[in-house]
Amino acid sequence: MPSIREQIDDRPMGLHQWLIVALATFLMGLDGYDVQAMAFTANAVTEDFGLSSTELGLLLSGGLIGMALGAAFVGPFADRFGRRTMLLVALVVNAAGLFLSATASSMPELMLWRVVTGLGVGGILASGTVLVSEYSNRKHRGLALSIFAAGYPVVASIGGMLAIPLIQNFGWQSVFLLGGILTVAACALVWAKMPESLDFLAVRSQHEDSEAPRQQAERIARSLGITGPVELASVQTEKDDDAGSASKNSYVALFSPANLRNTLVLWAIFFIVMFGFYFANTWTPQLLTQVGFTAEEGILGGVMLMLGGTVGAVLYGVCTARWDARKVLAAFATVSAVMFFVFISSTNVYALAMVTGVGLGMIINGCISGLYTLAPMTYSPRLRSTGVGAALGVGRCGAILAPIIVGSLLDVGWTPFALYTGAGLVVLLAAGAALTLRLHLPQQADVRAEGTADGSTAENSTAAQAGSGRG
Repeated sequence: MPSIREQIDDRPMGLHQWLIVALATFLMGLDGYDVQAMAFTANAVTEDFGLSSTELGLLLSGGLIGMALGAAFVGPFADRFGRRTMLLVALVVNAAGLFLSATASSMPELMLWRVVTGLGVGGILASGTVLVSEYSNRKHRGLALSIFAAGYPVVASIGGMLAIPLIQNFGWQSVFLLGGILTVAACALVWAKMPESLDFLAVRSQHEDSEAPRQQAERIARSLGITGPVELASVQTEKDDDAGSASKNSYVALFSPANLRNTLVLWAIFFIVMFGFYFANTWTPQLLTQVGFTAEEGILGGVMLMLGGTVGAVLYGVCTARWDARKVLAAFATVSAVMFFVFISSTNVYALAMVTGVGLGMIINGCISGLYTLAPMTYSPRLRSTGVGAALGVGRCGAILAPIIVGSLLDVGWTPFALYTGAGLVVLLAAGAALTLRLHLPQQADVRAEGTADGSTAENSTAAQAGSGRG
């Protein structure tokens, strides 16, 4: 009897599955809104608190520090208590941080609440990535993960367009209040509509005598339109030294002989890409004012990056349907390096800067989509959530350092041109690293024999399938 996971892999995507993808995409958008909320309010907060560039850089990194901690430490808790449970906890923490940010009366106080907000957002991403992978079928998994990544620029773009009138009429605090309201809404939606991870339930059923995991899986199956008896897949222990280590310490297993190389390469890619991505998205509104733009034009410049990112995230998914996801990421990273230089070189003409900003946003966001597509493919089912969470944590370290380093370099005399050119050179390093990544392909021979309905290569089909297991 095929398991429910196998039936999801082989069946067409149903409405409920697309709703799960849409909800997870909205959660991803909360990440985008949160990061851009601080970027879009940077000028107003700087004026209100009298900040230097270094102090602003620290403030921009506050939420990212929390995200790094949340992404790294929530993964193992999700492996133990469930994805849905940890999503709800993370959303409550996130909402509290946003509401309290609106009450801050000093830079240290705002910094504290930004860290709290980030803790929640980091936890959201670690579980959301895995749930999208699990509830998408084999054919559309890459596309679903790309749509998930596109949530960041979509919600951030909307937030940026709302930020201008909100700040003008109600002050910078209103931007954080809106974020808190959106997060409360997301919490209610997750409670009502987001199912638990099927592979998490499978692991529970293997270690508990209770019928509760199977009964919960049956309810999920019915909601997906799957009829008849329900079989939970056996989440097997891989012969790659995962199992023994994972049962004792999931993080130790990431450094087992079979996983060490992949872990280090994946971490390097996450660190590099997120360094460049968060530099562009946190500092662009402020840096554009230094080359002659008004504060409102600077915010619109940031919005252009987000709008381009909406296209780039989906474009990456389309490309992976035809080419190896690793090669696509390498190509996107190379073009991103060029676009950093092109964007800052075009800022003497406002309209041209807006156009090239869309291009930069499109390509660098495609790189982010590549991270979320490749990360679940890199580890076996038992380590997937921990591996993704750890990689996100390392990536957030790059994100944290970017605003701080930029602020410090500005205070010692670096120009926006030098900063964007340097960021492009950093992102270029990810291209070579992506090509050396090895994916976890448990059923390679079978999939190569079958091929895919949409004409994609067997290698990519197998890679997409590898993203389906438990995180």
